[in-house]
Amino acid sequence: MAKEKFERTKPHVNVGTIGHVDHGKTTLTAAILHILHLKGLIDKVETVEQIDNAPEERERGITIALHHSEYESEKRHYAHIDAPGHADYIKNMITGAAQMDGAVLVVSAADGPMPQTREHILLAKQVDVPAIVVFLNKTDQVDDPELVELVEAEIRELLNKYEFPGNEVPVIKGSALKALAATSLDDEAVKPILELIDALDNYIPEPKRDIDKPFLMPIEDIFSIEGRGTVVTGRAERGIVKAGEEIEIIGLNKNQKTVVTGIEMFQKTLDEGRAGDNVGLLLRGIKKE
Repeated sequence: MAKEKFERTKPHVNVGTIGHVDHGKTTLTAAILHILHLKGLIDKVETVEQIDNAPEERERGITIALHHSEYESEKRHYAHIDAPGHADYIKNMITGAAQMDGAVLVVSAADGPMPQTREHILLAKQVDVPAIVVFLNKTDQVDDPELVELVEAEIRELLNKYEFPGNEVPVIKGSALKALAATSLDDEAVKPILELIDALDNYIPEPKRDIDKPFLMPIEDIFSIEGRGTVVTGRAERGIVKAGEEIEIIGLNKNQKTVVTGIEMFQKTLDEGRAGDNVGLLLRGIKKE
């Protein structure tokens, strides 16, 4: 397990990028990290290749699995889920959306809303994503400003159709690729990303966490660490868990009791995991099977 300690100094919010395949979700995630790094708010940046970390994703140039990135604004600490847009990986998209306190819907201004754009808005509604902000990407590829306005109107209409407040939703226009190439905060391409971060801070409501009830976390993934034990990962739904506490794993056939020997989030150790956190729990004496 990692050595650096996670300091809980700001409200923790789970957000994510959703939208049609190839509309620029992963590039936007990388651009947000890059701009916050330029601002001096985060130390670590990730490239598009690192976010698309599975070999098949890099070969096909699409996101398949869920990727969690971490960043901070002046107001909040964010866990950012880059969800796959490809129709074949919709199960992963649903898992990602179900963890979000708010979503960034990425739409290419050159293409306008596409099948997965609609599908992702509908899924976001079905899994109760509380708020959506829109990033209208690739505006540099559209010469006619009226076309961009037309796409914006279309998106607002779609959001209204699926019972999101389409008329109020912030729609930010820019180019994630140009922002990613920016070397200074004075670059014009940076402005839309700063506007987007501001929209995340101010438009997405601060989630109310259910920390008074017993700890509950659906297990998303399991892996073994040689000589240390088994780690289970997921998003804590409610309650608080501390290192050294006993927990019960509820299975289909049997329940098992074990002790949490370590808690981690983004390769940093935690004293406790809380509702809303995407954590890894190191468990004593439990086999991966």
